[in-house]
Amino acid sequence: MFRQRLFAIVLLLAAFAVGYFVYSTEVPATSSVTATSTPPVASRFAFKLGLDLNGGSHLVYKADITKVVPADVGSSMSALRDVIENRVNTFGVSEPLVQVESGGVGSTIDQKLIVELPGVTDIAKAIELIGKTPLLEFRLAREQAPAKGATTTAVFFEDTGITGRLVQRAQVQFNQTTGAPEVLLQFNSEGKDLFAKVTRENVGTVLGIFLDGSPISLPVIREEIKDGQANISGSFTPDEAKLLVRDLNYGALPVPIELISTQKVGASLGEGALHGGVQAGIWSFIIIALFLILWYRLPGLLAVVALGVYTAIMLVLFKLIPVTLTAAGIAGFILSIGMAVDANILIFERMKEEFRKGGNVDGVMREGFSRAWSSIRDSNFSSIITAVILFWFSNTSIVKGFALIFGMGVLVSMFTAITVTRTFLFAVSHKRHEGAARFLFGSGMTNS
Repeated sequence: MFRQRLFAIVLLLAAFAVGYFVYSTEVPATSSVTATSTPPVASRFAFKLGLDLNGGSHLVYKADITKVVPADVGSSMSALRDVIENRVNTFGVSEPLVQVESGGVGSTIDQKLIVELPGVTDIAKAIELIGKTPLLEFRLAREQAPAKGATTTAVFFEDTGITGRLVQRAQVQFNQTTGAPEVLLQFNSEGKDLFAKVTRENVGTVLGIFLDGSPISLPVIREEIKDGQANISGSFTPDEAKLLVRDLNYGALPVPIELISTQKVGASLGEGALHGGVQAGIWSFIIIALFLILWYRLPGLLAVVALGVYTAIMLVLFKLIPVTLTAAGIAGFILSIGMAVDANILIFERMKEEFRKGGNVDGVMREGFSRAWSSIRDSNFSSIITAVILFWFSNTSIVKGFALIFGMGVLVSMFTAITVTRTFLFAVSHKRHEGAARFLFGSGMTNS
């Protein structure tokens, strides 16, 4: 009994500490990002807000598909979207919107890439997040007959058809004999065949690697490379090798793109929607709390305390990950508040059944938790599966944000219902006051 009460006190202190962390911690400001005017709630709690609540940057890129086979345009644009999205969404939770847009008349169809970055209203910073949008090319060195009177032979570089879209990845490795840094270049299946042909026919020739028309490396072909793996070696320093790998990977775009339009975006839902969502969450919490206390008495009151712990844990997770809150994400959080008490209601109803059989308080609580567990497990697992499916198969950030927050809520609610509520219940129960306990643990307007 003493350990249970001690654990309950520790949980309450932890909840207060968590609440203080949520209330006091501010997101560090950065000089390079100009944020839109944030609502008082957002500035106080410093959560990351999505484009629909906090504004951001809207960038439009035009893709050059003149060298892409018409049948491959769709897959190339999908790959391009994935590359750009990875650049601006390293952790997968900042919820940028990156989508392909096709338009045009007749045989001329323009392919555009739309990029929206929530919370970033500095256009220069937005462009920097995406990168230089480079084009990677491999060209063969060719000698050109000198002009009349010239004493040196001119050199030009001939296009091979090998571009960044054929590069699978580049990485740094170190020579096992000399320890010198090298760059390992891996081509995809299509690039493997083309690279084998080029190296077979041009042994001893310089194969220049160009990024946006400028050479970044001029290696010499020593032999035919059949497996699609090329080692670029030379007098590299480790930093130079890392820089080359970065440029190779950044240049591995399926098609070249050009920035054609930039725009700052104001919040599409704005401060009113944010405050409306917060108020809806507060009112839902209050209504649920009143129902639990009036109908389940002391267990209901303890369930409300556990619900407060649940809310505090969720808000901390929003900060620590950090999760970008959108209108859909707030809706998912509000829904999860109702879901969080579902397990408690199942437990309390099982306890009512045991009270009718005449059991004592401790036995009723143990049996209530035991009998309710299978139902809690199955209902929560089905909700988690739904959230995973929505997150995994959805192509829109709105649905992903909803699924992420909803799934997190279900997992946290299982902990608070099974562990926190149970700890509080056993901490306050006492066998020497069985009559009072039966009333406090009763239901509604009756004692059972």
